[in-house]
Amino acid sequence: MSRGNRPEAVSEAPLAAPAGVVSRVELLDHPVLAWRCRQPWLSVSSGPHGGGIGHRRWVLNATVEPGYDREDPDHHVSELAGLLGLPGQGTGLLTAVDVRHVVTVVDEDVQVSVTTGVGRPVWAADRAEAEESYVPGTINVVCWLPWRLSESTLVRGVTVVAEAKAAALMGAGIAGTGTCTDAMVLSCRPDGPAPPDFGRLWTEALAWAVRRAVAAGLRVPDPTKWPM
Repeated sequence: MSRGNRPEAVSEAPLAAPAGVVSRVELLDHPVLAWRCRQPWLSVSSGPHGGGIGHRRWVLNATVEPGYDREDPDHHVSELAGLLGLPGQGTGLLTAVDVRHVVTVVDEDVQVSVTTGVGRPVWAADRAEAEESYVPGTINVVCWLPWRLSESTLVRGVTVVAEAKAAALMGAGIAGTGTCTDAMVLSCRPDGPAPPDFGRLWTEALAWAVRRAVAAGLRVPDPTKWPM
């Protein structure tokens, strides 16, 4: 992957973003990756719980069985949040990938964490493929942007993530732009400074971090399992 004249090194500057912590939920034999915020962050989410735009206190990404068939994923995420003691309003994602395979990349203080599964990749415009039998495989992307953004600017980041994810898949020779169950959460500071360089810096950093994280996740032999 070419980055023009920008350095390859990942920024090691301290972040205001929370760190993701993997936990085991009592009575469940699956890991849950959770980010707890000291204060609400402005988020846009496509998750089954807490989706849409609003201020969120936490984000979680939970592993479920490959044959997951609950019809109430919203309530399921709420249950997990309660068991973890996550306060207030948050948003959550579900995946058949073992979330301990999470890949986190930091670039220009933009933090991106991705769990990558492509059991059945599809093209965004191919309805026939999307309607065929489901094979678990989800790319979940959680991003933290350390600047204050407007809601419309934050939504712009959704496009950046989708394009970068598709570029990573194409670069790996995968015929598809993602899976039917891909999800993402983008969060930014509710206050503080606006991004420098009229947004060019954060969009480029976001795209590069997502692309690197997805590419690394694709190299995991079986993301639904954790080595014993």
